[in-house]
Amino acid sequence: MPSNPQVITIDGPAGAGKSTVARRLAKILKFSYLDTGAMYRALTLKALRHKIPLENEDKLVELARQTTIDLTDGSQGVKVFLDAEDVSEEIRSLEVTNNTFYIARSPKVREIMVGWQREIGKKRGVVAEGRDLGTVVFPQAFRKFYLDANLEERSRRRVKELRDKGKEVNDESLLKDLNERDQKDMTRKVGPLKKAEDAIFIDSTDLSIDQVVEKILSYIKRQDG
Repeated sequence: MPSNPQVITIDGPAGAGKSTVARRLAKILKFSYLDTGAMYRALTLKALRHKIPLENEDKLVELARQTTIDLTDGSQGVKVFLDAEDVSEEIRSLEVTNNTFYIARSPKVREIMVGWQREIGKKRGVVAEGRDLGTVVFPQAFRKFYLDANLEERSRRRVKELRDKGKEVNDESLLKDLNERDQKDMTRKVGPLKKAEDAIFIDSTDLSIDQVVEKILSYIKRQDG
C-alpha cells in the first residue's frame, strides 16, 4: 500500500498542461492543489529582490530558512503567499521563470522544499504537480501521472497564455527558452525531470484539457475498481 494514500502526482515539462489539469482534477476530487513550482518561484523572487547571488547555495539555504511560503485554495485558484505577501502574479514574470532553475538545482534548498511539500501531503489530500513529484517527493503516491506534449505545442500554449495576460512575447525566443529549460530540468543532478517507472504517461499534444482530465479520472476509477 502507498504511504501517501491521498496524494496524486502529475509530473512533466513546462507547457504540458500540468497546472490546469491538476487544478481541475483537485476540484473534482475535492483535494487541494499543490503547485510545487510556485514554491520554487516564490523563493527565486525573494532571492532576486534581496540580490542574493543565485549560484551561492549557502546564501540560498539561509534565505529559505528565513522564508515562509503558503499556498491557499481560493475561488480564483491557488494564491501564493511569500512571507504573508500575495505574489501569485509576480512569480510568473519572465525574470523569475528564467532564474528558477538556480533554486531548483540546489540540493540543500530542494531538501528544505521537499520537506515542506511532504508535510502538506501528510495533512490533506493533494493533487501535486511539478518535475520530480513521483520520483523524489512522493515516491509512494496513490497515483502517478506523467504529462507531456511536443515542444512546438507546448511553446504555442505558453505564448497564448502570456499574450492572454497582455504580455509581449517573441515566439522564437520563447521556443528556444522552453527547450533550454527542458534540458536544464532533465540534466540537473538533483530531482531531474523524468517519468517515474510506475507513472502513467499521457501525451496531451492533441488533447484538450477536458480530455486529459477525463483520461486521468478513467485511470483512477479503473484502478480503484
